[in-house]
Amino acid sequence: MSAPYKRILTIDFETRWDKTDYTLSKMTTEEYIRDKRFKAFGACIHEFGSDRVTQWYRGDELPRILGTYDWSTTAVLAHNAQFDVSILSWVYGVRPAFIFDSLSMARALRGVEVGNSLMKLAEDFGLPPKGKAVHSTDGLQELDEAVERELAEYCKHDVYLCEQVFERLVDGYPAKELRLIDMTLKMYTNPVLELDRKVLITALQEEGERREGLLKKLGVDESELASNEKFAALLQTLGVTPPTKISKTTGKEALALAKNDALFQALLNSDREDIADLCEARLKVKSTGERTRAQRFLDISQRGRLPVPLSYYGAKSGRWTASKGSAINMQNLKRGGAMRQAILAPEGYEMVVGDLSQIEPRVLAWLTDYEDLLAMFRSGQDVYSLFGANMFGLPGMTKETHPIERQSAKSALLGAGYQLGWASFSAQLLTGFLGAPPLRYTKADAKQLGIDAAYIEKFMSWEDNLTRMTAIPHNCTEKELLIHCVTAKKIIDNYRATAHPVTTFWDMCERLIKSALVEGEEFVYKCVTFKKEEIVLPSGMSVLYPNLRKDKEGSWVYGAEGEKPTHLYGGKITNNIVQGTARVVMTDGMLRVSKKYPVVGTVHDELWAVVPEGEAEEATKWVWEQMVKEPSYMPGIPLNSEVGHSRRYGDIK
Repeated sequence: MSAPYKRILTIDFETRWDKTDYTLSKMTTEEYIRDKRFKAFGACIHEFGSDRVTQWYRGDELPRILGTYDWSTTAVLAHNAQFDVSILSWVYGVRPAFIFDSLSMARALRGVEVGNSLMKLAEDFGLPPKGKAVHSTDGLQELDEAVERELAEYCKHDVYLCEQVFERLVDGYPAKELRLIDMTLKMYTNPVLELDRKVLITALQEEGERREGLLKKLGVDESELASNEKFAALLQTLGVTPPTKISKTTGKEALALAKNDALFQALLNSDREDIADLCEARLKVKSTGERTRAQRFLDISQRGRLPVPLSYYGAKSGRWTASKGSAINMQNLKRGGAMRQAILAPEGYEMVVGDLSQIEPRVLAWLTDYEDLLAMFRSGQDVYSLFGANMFGLPGMTKETHPIERQSAKSALLGAGYQLGWASFSAQLLTGFLGAPPLRYTKADAKQLGIDAAYIEKFMSWEDNLTRMTAIPHNCTEKELLIHCVTAKKIIDNYRATAHPVTTFWDMCERLIKSALVEGEEFVYKCVTFKKEEIVLPSGMSVLYPNLRKDKEGSWVYGAEGEKPTHLYGGKITNNIVQGTARVVMTDGMLRVSKKYPVVGTVHDELWAVVPEGEAEEATKWVWEQMVKEPSYMPGIPLNSEVGHSRRYGDIK
């Protein structure tokens, strides 16, 4: 890569801590560093690649030393750079030209399931073991000479290990991926976005009033709603038999009162207002996530701008996940919620938000040469209606004329393409498939899809179908559940009968498990390459399947010995390839955008850029062009994107 720096400094800070109430085990990185108690005892600095001795600098020396470097041409390397570079940025006002992070690189190359601590990496790479300071600095305000000397040696050794690990990881590491690590860390260490305190305060007050109002209306207190047994008793007073399920942990019958239990969802959406209100009140008492996050946002707003905490390559496919220990998951901000409304571009700027439209189905269609589906995407029309019309034999179908069938076609495109089974599909529909409202198919839906008595009898003739059906949590009659499951199966059957290119691709992936992923016979298919225990994506990064083998039942599984194995089959591989490739399409667009405007956040297939308000209209068009640019490794794929702009994130998405 064309380096935007002249030197790399490896840095490791040693800081004050107290195990009782001031420690990273109890605080987020943002809380810890921005706390008034923060103090750097010192730091080790070494110019990577030089023969110079690693130097220890005391805390009182650091402002002078850090001021001697031209940071516009200086990069930083650290293990867990989110921590060390945040200190540089927030405490000393230092913003390096580029950030390298050996922890992020290790997670991507070795997998998120294995340990990637400096201690574990040193062990795995045959390096001298990570040191252990004999004298604890727990609770210390100042260091005596002996403790400081020992801490300095400990810190120097960590710098040495970090550089040794980095040297082993960086060889062949894709330049684009290094830029993505830098981008991800700068979203956090150099925060740009602001938070609207008034919106957050109002949201907390309104949520509290709503919760208290429900409690008063129902004549109950929080303890009755929080307890499963007491809540079950409240349901009985309303004439409702508390729903139950078979616990996966104990194998015994247990109350089904969790947010994601289908039976509880059914009660929450009951036609009876008293039952629905009681369930909503329980959710407001039990589900403290939104309330807690709003309070955390409010607390952050008092300390400064919003650091966006994301883990680069947090998922197997390479997608970002919420940064561990950040306590604010930026990947699941509720649409229309207060958190989205509270996020602002700084004064004089606007956010431009671009979202790749239906990127996974588009990638799947391209990979499988599904020409009919590709043509639907190229048409620019409602692809879910077009696909539904084809799948169900309903010419002219629209969202208005056939809403159930269109939603079913959407669900099939987004889920069935990965070999989703009818039982799993049925269960997910009852709780809300991919964020949609809970849905139970009826006789009218079955009739609309052409299901007749013969189809139902065939379904019932398989004992395994009935066993799997009765295992699905439900609060309807057995006959109603049967209709729901038969209809779900019909949708899955219709998808598989329609999407021949996709099912053919599953079969190919299934065959390649043995020949390529196990036996190591390299196989190139379009923009991906199958190798022993890995599939190389267009980015040069890989989806990993460590220790791939057959279990006692003869199924393919992978994962470390002693850990719960993960099953692998054609549909699962398809899912991994599609998600991984879609992520590459997305990140290529992000990197193009970042050359002109800072990318300050990302959510799934969406990027956030910040632009001067006078350029917002022009920038919106330009961002769209960058996101839909045809990748050289996927010629002919039809891409599209939704792009909007406003100072306030919630006004866009």
